[in-house]
Amino acid sequence: MSGPFIGKWPADPEELVAEQRALAAGQRPSAFWRPPEGQPLVAGCFICFPRGREGTGAVGDPAWAAAALVRGRRREARHVVAGTASGPYQPGLLALREGPLLEAAVRGLPGRPDVLLVNATGRDHPRRAGLALHLGAVLDLPTVGVTHRPLLAAGEWPDDRYGAASPLLLDDETVGCWLRTRAGTRPLAVHAAWRTDPETAAEVVRRCWCRRRTPEPLREARRLARTARGRGARPPGQSA
Repeated sequence: MSGPFIGKWPADPEELVAEQRALAAGQRPSAFWRPPEGQPLVAGCFICFPRGREGTGAVGDPAWAAAALVRGRRREARHVVAGTASGPYQPGLLALREGPLLEAAVRGLPGRPDVLLVNATGRDHPRRAGLALHLGAVLDLPTVGVTHRPLLAAGEWPDDRYGAASPLLLDDETVGCWLRTRAGTRPLAVHAAWRTDPETAAEVVRRCWCRRRTPEPLREARRLARTARGRGARPPGQSA
């Protein structure tokens, strides 16, 4: 997959903070994306690091990132890259650590998805520009964040039935929602990100096949990344 380079990966926290503010301010509702009729082509991406290491994470940590392309229940393509973290772990600054490898994994897919699911937040962020939003800007792709819990936003859980949603609020702004992808399980936090609003973000996840709680494009990307980690996949850029 290729596309114009809209955003960028800053080299230090100060540059990233400035870029996040610019990206948040640059969101235009008139340019928001809406899902096409029928079944959209959805990609998911996920990154993981070695197990059992001390500390929160440092520059140069080994890392494995994967992207999976799914339409309905059909897995269309996948790509895995191995490399190193480009920054330490710092809350609100994940783009420094994870952004470049996630970009490489998605760009390695042979087709361009309609929308990308990212294991990160979007508007639910101190500067309204989490990694899911930043990655979408870099790739010029609509993105939706999917996480187990919010970062800063809060809201009551929805009814315990498939598809039920309730708003996640940050400073009185709806930045995403709690969404039940399966009855009887904890809801997921679904985040508006690049060129998506909370309603579209929820609709994208509802249209994904969810064998379990996590939508299949993201679940498959997570499986691929963890499998590569287990095999110690090398060198950087190796394709699955």
